[in-house]
Amino acid sequence: MAVDPTQSLRVSEIKDPAVLFERYNTEEIRQIERKVRGEIEQKKEELRQMVGERYRDLIDAADTIGEMRQCSESVVRSIQDMHQYCHKLKQSRPGVQDTKQESQQQWQEKFYIMASQIKLLLEIPERIWSAMEASQYLQATQLYLLCCHLHGLLQLQAATGGHYSPVLTRFPILVRQVATTGHFRSTILLDSKSLLRGRAVSDQAIAEALVSTMLLEGSSPRQALADFLLARKASIHQLLNQPQHGAGIKAQVCSLVELLVTTLFQAYAVFYLPPEGSPRPGEGALSCGMLFSTLENVTSTTPAGKGRRVLHGEVTTGSWFKYLPSSISDFQPALRCLAQPIQREQLRDTLQKWIDTCKEDICRGVGSVLVYVKSLKGLAAIRDSVWDLLSTDSISQHWSSVCLRLLEQPLAVWDDFLQQLFLQRLQTITQEETEAISAGSTQLLTSALRDLEAQTVHPSPIPTPSPGAKPCPSQYEVDVASFLWSEAAGDLLSDAGWVSVSQRAQQQRSGLAMKTQALTPCVQNFCSSLDAKLKARLDDLQHYLPSHDKDASDSTSVPGSLSGPAEASTSSFDRFTDSAAVEEALRDGCLACVRHILSSVRSELAAASPDPSPARLSSVLFAARLCQSVGELCPNLKHCILGRQSRAETAAKGTPRQGRKLGKARAAVEVSPAQAKWACLKEELLACSMEAYRIWSSALSKVLLDKFAAALHAESAGAVLTTATHWDDLEIQEEAESGSSVTSKIRLPVQPSWFVQSLLFQLCVEVNRVGGHALPRPTLQELLQTCLTRVLHHYHHLTQQECAFPMTQNRALQLLFDLRYLNATLGTRSEEGKSSRSHQDPRIQQVCDWLESYIDPFDLDVFTPPLNANLNRLSQRTSVLFGLLTGSEKQFVSRSSSVNSQEPYNILPLASSQIRFGLLPLSMSNLRKAKMATRGADITRPLAPPATTAANHESFRPGSLFRQLADQDEEPAAPSLFKLSWLSGMAK
Repeated sequence: MAVDPTQSLRVSEIKDPAVLFERYNTEEIRQIERKVRGEIEQKKEELRQMVGERYRDLIDAADTIGEMRQCSESVVRSIQDMHQYCHKLKQSRPGVQDTKQESQQQWQEKFYIMASQIKLLLEIPERIWSAMEASQYLQATQLYLLCCHLHGLLQLQAATGGHYSPVLTRFPILVRQVATTGHFRSTILLDSKSLLRGRAVSDQAIAEALVSTMLLEGSSPRQALADFLLARKASIHQLLNQPQHGAGIKAQVCSLVELLVTTLFQAYAVFYLPPEGSPRPGEGALSCGMLFSTLENVTSTTPAGKGRRVLHGEVTTGSWFKYLPSSISDFQPALRCLAQPIQREQLRDTLQKWIDTCKEDICRGVGSVLVYVKSLKGLAAIRDSVWDLLSTDSISQHWSSVCLRLLEQPLAVWDDFLQQLFLQRLQTITQEETEAISAGSTQLLTSALRDLEAQTVHPSPIPTPSPGAKPCPSQYEVDVASFLWSEAAGDLLSDAGWVSVSQRAQQQRSGLAMKTQALTPCVQNFCSSLDAKLKARLDDLQHYLPSHDKDASDSTSVPGSLSGPAEASTSSFDRFTDSAAVEEALRDGCLACVRHILSSVRSELAAASPDPSPARLSSVLFAARLCQSVGELCPNLKHCILGRQSRAETAAKGTPRQGRKLGKARAAVEVSPAQAKWACLKEELLACSMEAYRIWSSALSKVLLDKFAAALHAESAGAVLTTATHWDDLEIQEEAESGSSVTSKIRLPVQPSWFVQSLLFQLCVEVNRVGGHALPRPTLQELLQTCLTRVLHHYHHLTQQECAFPMTQNRALQLLFDLRYLNATLGTRSEEGKSSRSHQDPRIQQVCDWLESYIDPFDLDVFTPPLNANLNRLSQRTSVLFGLLTGSEKQFVSRSSSVNSQEPYNILPLASSQIRFGLLPLSMSNLRKAKMATRGADITRPLAPPATTAANHESFRPGSLFRQLADQDEEPAAPSLFKLSWLSGMAK
């Protein structure tokens, strides 16, 4: 685009109009003409506005000029008249010419003296304004006092009756000068006191401003100290009354600290005088007593002190200065009172009272300002800025010595003023954030429970997951088995083939590892949400704590300690001294947060405990799995509670070999309070989880055993035949009295009744539906024990009632077979594998005796061996089907058992040694299997549950193999079947 040349042409550049016609065409000249005319009109308008605005000032100036003209004309006429009068006197008296000439010279000298004083008086205001603009208030004060001295010499004060002095009458211009001089005193005092409020003011400027105040007000050094401290207190209030946010708060707090420190340094430099006889300070030491030295230089009347006269250096600048009298040229101001030095005790008490007052104001003001800091990172930034400020060489080198000389005790700015405020704000932020986490987690828990109840009330079939479809997580909570047997893209991590479990971080858990522990998506989502929030709090807290890779080496000195030049490199204060309290605040907040969530879970369990509905049972199981897995799926919860101990454990863990070497050393260390609280919290979570599982197991056993009782107490022959199963024909050979062998055929039950099989199968289905391999061993034992107790209760009730249907020998045999099979399946063995009759329910023997009373004793002796063989064979056949119920100690039996190997029965053979791939995810130690291989499989009599702990059975539970693969970074409780590194990597 072309640029118009007329636009760049300035009107001031137009010199010759003829040149325009040579350079531009007609249209451009017309544009230039319009531009010139427009600027002319604009200037006219500006002139009119200026005249209108200044019209009144112009009128006043014109009146003043007119008055000045009249005054000057009258003065000229008066001088002319005086000249003529003197000339006439000379002509009339020629005899006394010499005398008159001498008197005229004296009069002329007096006139010059007065004229020089008037000229100096007229120049002083301009000099005062120049000194004040340069912030030289002491020089301005001296000039003002000189001006007051001139007023007294010239008698410029108004006389009584409102009449002017003779000088003012003859020199009217001095009237306005006298009025102008009266305002200088208040202006100098105001500016001098405002100078005292500044932080970036030199010590000399402070001393000169205080001397100016003392000269103008006639005050003492103690009053000057009070004025200085009041000005600094007002400056502190001004900083506190400026609420700012964000980075402004850091600057505000640093300004307060800097002002406080600077005040003490300047109090030392201005007011402190070393004791008499003390050695002179060495080179590089702080100067002191500036107020008294400056005051001595200004007011001293000795010849040495006259070097700083008011008009020093200005006498030779003008010829009229030589006519000034010595009282003016050598003028120096004087104090109205004696300037006595401040006693050390008075200085100490005054400064201590000022510090105490400012401490209250600073604590109140900074506390209100810190409300706007919403993160620990912001608090740490402010604290570090204060630390950097106090650690500068200019402060840290002399701070301790100045405090000891002024206050006779150390002064810790951070510890005494700010540390508690920052700690309280940190605790408040931590409490608010943890309460927010608690509220959010409780809301998420309530929402998940409502979704589960709605999903249970209105069940929807779980479709086969397609590659692009994601089923609702709440559907998996209702049927955990569908989640365990579903396939997802995240079951195996992308690097599972070449990264071992020990090298992977704890947070990197595969979907397969979650399924081995029956951790459903709802539980994972809740724990991941809680863990992410806790991680955010933990990351924010790390800004306030020392970093992991260094010790608190930058906090080696305590503020206020006696330090000298050799300690210049030490820090001002230990900024990490409250690390324990900081971690305790987060620990208490996290404990309160988790306990609040636990209270919500307990309230849900209390609502479901009397008679839980199916909808409630899904919520109860979700709560049980959640409480069971929070400690594991939320590693940051452990870090928040243990604090630095958790990081120390992680660092000391190292490789597995190093961890084993340090195991004994860690065991010898006493349990810290943080570890005790973490253990207590885990116990509370486990207790809540076990309570939820207890509610579920009680409801499940009640429902299943009610159906069992209805079939057991059948009173009609049809109902009994409905539950009957197949009996086996067996030929036996007996020796007759004659010695010949007799062959006979007997019929014995080989299967339990249908209601018994239905009970066990439904129990196994329900246990598998909730992820039975991940159920706690005590819960499973309690469930089996409860079912066995209820079964015995119903059997015992059968012995007490009178049945309409008579008890036959065949039915007694079937019921006896059912009872022993139930006891063998639901009962457990002791650690040694032997039955513990001392702990078994006495009702078992009573029922067995009652049933055997209906069997012929001779037949009972004949039936017992094959009946026991049938029981052993049935237990072996159903050990895999009812694996979760029978227990791992019953699933591996020796081939050299009491079973007749010649009988063509289809018994599932199980290897006695470890195999590479087994039929089920089972894990057993060689020692355990060796013990079981050496004992017989005697289950003909009921076995009592062993009194063993849950920890001893943990490694023999179904599914323990996958948990070993998922947790190989810890010490395994039992060797795994799979030792291949690639498989162990894929399992997680």
